[in-house]
Amino acid sequence: MTAPIRVVIAEDQTLLRDSFRVLLESTPGFAVVGEAGTGREAVRLTLAHRPDVVLMDIRMPDMTGIGATEEICRATSDTRVLILTTFDLDEYIYGALRAGASGFLLKETTAAGLIAALRVVAAGDALLAPSVTRRLIAAFSAQPRPSRFFHRKLTGITGREREILTLIARGMSNADIATHLTLSPATVKSHVGRLLTKLDARDRAQLVVVAYETGLVTAARTGWED
Repeated sequence: MTAPIRVVIAEDQTLLRDSFRVLLESTPGFAVVGEAGTGREAVRLTLAHRPDVVLMDIRMPDMTGIGATEEICRATSDTRVLILTTFDLDEYIYGALRAGASGFLLKETTAAGLIAALRVVAAGDALLAPSVTRRLIAAFSAQPRPSRFFHRKLTGITGREREILTLIARGMSNADIATHLTLSPATVKSHVGRLLTKLDARDRAQLVVVAYETGLVTAARTGWED
């Protein structure tokens, strides 16, 4: 029997927190192991229970969801964080991903969408839609970065890995990349695994952050327009 996906819910609004708990407890394959109303409580419960996923609100008392995400990701490599917020703002998306979050989801999503997102993140994948990636790159690609930072971060990756990193930053899945480059999915998966190791990234979302922070990808290079 497959073990359930263990979740900590971090949400300061009691009604919403209760709704999430009822939804997850009524869905086969999920178990709620903790409920937090503040960022600090979310960190404490995560370190105590080591859940598979933390469903994290951004705006909470005591400590923001971004601050809590940063502490959680610094303390453990096993727990993934899925940010859930009503604020569809680039600054929050960027802050959450840079802190180590594996996904970003708006509260307007459906119950089925939330369940699917939790499963994706629990499986070790990143939940980052191409539309979100586009806005991230458009918002931050113009920021000045020291040239030495580019060389330091990307030293050691091959030309093929650099190509695949660029496509990841455009929001492509492994299957999309395999088709685009005429490679097998297994080969693409191997390249992605090596990129994660070489760039010390938790998941694909972190690879996207590296791609545009180093200047490898910009809005112009992806062909996207603001």
